[in-house]
Amino acid sequence: MHTLDLGPHAEVRLVVPGGDARPRPLLVFFHGAGGTAAQSLATVGEPAAARGALVLAPSSVAATWDLIAGGPGRDVAVLDAALEQVFARHPVPRVAVGGFSDGASYALSLGVANGDLVDAVLAFSPGFVAAPASHGRPRVWISHGAGDRVLNVDRCGRRVSRELAAAGYDVTYEEFDGGHVVPPDLVTAALDSWLGRPAAARRNGAR
Repeated sequence: MHTLDLGPHAEVRLVVPGGDARPRPLLVFFHGAGGTAAQSLATVGEPAAARGALVLAPSSVAATWDLIAGGPGRDVAVLDAALEQVFARHPVPRVAVGGFSDGASYALSLGVANGDLVDAVLAFSPGFVAAPASHGRPRVWISHGAGDRVLNVDRCGRRVSRELAAAGYDVTYEEFDGGHVVPPDLVTAALDSWLGRPAAARRNGAR
């Protein structure tokens, strides 16, 4: 696990699997409101690295992500700088963005806006999509707990899935018995869904 040097108030951690240097997929994962990069890595770091993926986990500068708080700002700038470092040091053939709760909404928003950079979005209990624009068509994987008391499943996971599917996205929706959590078996399912499909072409940098 490495901490990237991106200046003050920018915490970004990168997990690089062991073994010989080779092209590796990259998962960028965003924590929920009030969370940290360490929590993201606790959720997806080990299973993603076990599948040979790099894992990039930023912490939001404020309590939640800039796009959710009002529009692209410091968090997007930090993410761009982090991606620049990762792409300069590691051959990355494919990229997915993912997250939990507010982080899932952020991942969906960035994924829809940057579908020519990412080929998949893995969203655990998202609330909404607030993309500033739409580019490309990344595949979308969403899970949501039927008993979620933080983000109601009908107003959030089910609605978001329906709207993205109606807009032409390839959407997989998994609903489970439970609350506002990330079940480990669904982390496995999401990673397998992403890594089990061919990669799409990408460009560098996020909008």
